[in-house]
Amino acid sequence: MNFVLSLVVSSLAVLVVVLIPLIGVGALDLKGLFGIVIPYAALATFVVGIIVRVVGWGRSPVPYRIPTTAGQMWSFPWIKNNPIDNPKGKGGVLLRMIFEILTFRSLFRNTRLEYRRVEGVPKINYEWEKWLWLAAILFHYSFLVIFLRHFRFFMAPVPGFVTILQSLDGFMQMGAAPFNGFGLPGVYLTDMLLMAAVTWLLLRRILYSQMRYLSLPADYFPLMLILSLGFSGMLMRYLFRVDIVKVKELVIGLFKFHPVVPDGIGVLFFIHLFILSVLIAYFPFSKLMHLGGIFLSPTRNLSNNNRYVRHVNPWNYPVKFHTYAEYEDDFREAMVEAGIPVDKGLEETAEEGEKE
Repeated sequence: MNFVLSLVVSSLAVLVVVLIPLIGVGALDLKGLFGIVIPYAALATFVVGIIVRVVGWGRSPVPYRIPTTAGQMWSFPWIKNNPIDNPKGKGGVLLRMIFEILTFRSLFRNTRLEYRRVEGVPKINYEWEKWLWLAAILFHYSFLVIFLRHFRFFMAPVPGFVTILQSLDGFMQMGAAPFNGFGLPGVYLTDMLLMAAVTWLLLRRILYSQMRYLSLPADYFPLMLILSLGFSGMLMRYLFRVDIVKVKELVIGLFKFHPVVPDGIGVLFFIHLFILSVLIAYFPFSKLMHLGGIFLSPTRNLSNNNRYVRHVNPWNYPVKFHTYAEYEDDFREAMVEAGIPVDKGLEETAEEGEKE
């Protein structure tokens, strides 16, 4: 699909996602639908979708050892091997998975091919994609912190780690100048980092020609959806205040399965909640499912022990072999007549027949 068309389709899809609750709550007053029914439906889709995907991956046969390796394999004692990049046992695989999940180790060493002209001579260079790694790790950890911070909306009393995390994240305090009758709230660092990281990931797909060629609406849509989710959340915190007490009453009711939609929450919150619901429901069917797929990836979770363990395909079925000796017994006379050399001549075969 054309780059511009993919971008337009994704933008229109996100715009529709925003307009649906704006019209549904702002004009039609369907607060029960957007505050109770849709979040429950999105959560059910999320859980069922993840279970189906994970079970499907778990049932997929992996008859071969296909780990991605980036270091020396274990062989002889005097040859130094790399136990993490090329693990031969479960301990090395565990360390490799920990580094991969927590630090994005393979992405850190990723390179991008660049075609450039130096003094009129075309050259191919490989550039380290440090900004991609930085944006990815900032996005994921910022999203995790924001998710944990939101525990204060559906847990009573608020856990101590949430209070500590909120204090550390909001150490950048703005001045107390009034805005709409209120003092400016503390700025959360993760809010800014999340928006900056997602913006860079989106611009990367737009600015780099290789990424434009590979990108589809399914690549732009989740990034734009996350941007709209973060933007609506920041609007509620920094510009258009919502009644936090009523929001917490709604969210706690949802988690206790006794939902009640209080009056006076405001349409902006329902837009934010609907965007989150769409993201949750879309998650199992998108590339965002790499969150679960990395644990079941045979290129990561298998050890490379092919040199000292014989691996036999468990799905192999018994095959009737026709050996060369049997083939020669069947066609010996014809082979001799055609001048084809044989292991046993006709006289030897006759002598063996007489002995039997």
